[in-house]
Amino acid sequence: MSVATAAHGDGAGPLRHCAEITRREAANFYYGIRLLPRAKFEALCAIYTFARAVDDIGDGTLEDGAKLEALAHARASVQALDPGSADPVIAALAQVESAFPLPRTSFIDLIDGVQMDVLGTHYETFDELAVYCRRVAGSIGRLCVAVYGSAAASAGAIADDLGVAMQLTNILRDVREDALNGRVYLPAEDLRRFAWPSPDGGDAAAIAAVDAANPGPLEQLVHFEAARNREWFARGHQLVALLDRRSGACTLAMSRIYASLLERIDARPQRILEGRVRLPPATKARIAAGSLLRRGA
Repeated sequence: MSVATAAHGDGAGPLRHCAEITRREAANFYYGIRLLPRAKFEALCAIYTFARAVDDIGDGTLEDGAKLEALAHARASVQALDPGSADPVIAALAQVESAFPLPRTSFIDLIDGVQMDVLGTHYETFDELAVYCRRVAGSIGRLCVAVYGSAAASAGAIADDLGVAMQLTNILRDVREDALNGRVYLPAEDLRRFAWPSPDGGDAAAIAAVDAANPGPLEQLVHFEAARNREWFARGHQLVALLDRRSGACTLAMSRIYASLLERIDARPQRILEGRVRLPPATKARIAAGSLLRRGA
């Protein structure tokens, strides 16, 4: 399976192809990156589309062996980044790399993280989960900084932290959906601490079936995870001051959208058992506009 197939390619020109996929699929990401100048916007669309394609491999219906083969193909493709590739996503990334210093190792980290999903990795401790988060989301933060540009040597590491913060929010948001698909990301030590079903016995479905009428353990668990998540956001928000105005506004918009989603979850933890928690489009648009004004872009 090519990356283009996984991304549902439509044969459009490479950069436009990626921009269309991002506009259609990136519910939170798009609100931030549309604040960027065209070249940076197109670059991040190409990065998002590749990430989306790799994620689709991990979440798809192929047998695990075929998924691993598809990830190996994606790894080889991004290591080569042939501008003449028939895959529009790879061709787009090759165009982007000619203008921005993309760290190819970050693409490999992303693929390695999705491979952890395919292999069914469980996480006993938060430190183990953090490795996964840095691979699948911190990698995107580092790629974004390569496009934004920053004179600060610490920008990449801080962007990595912000990526972890966003991924932790995704994990809380998707607890029920992931459990129904046989995946448990929350650390087993946390689940035991708050008397929630542990993934150790393979009872992921039990987590999805937790009775919302007995909210005590759920509320305690979510409040605990949210408090830790805020610490990662606090570190990641420092990135905004290290970027130019438009890039800072983009980063601020995305981080505030995810932070607002976290607060929505923490305010009523039972939401995560009822379905995917979302922010209304008008709220996201307001956050993006406010971020632009706040940065004076």
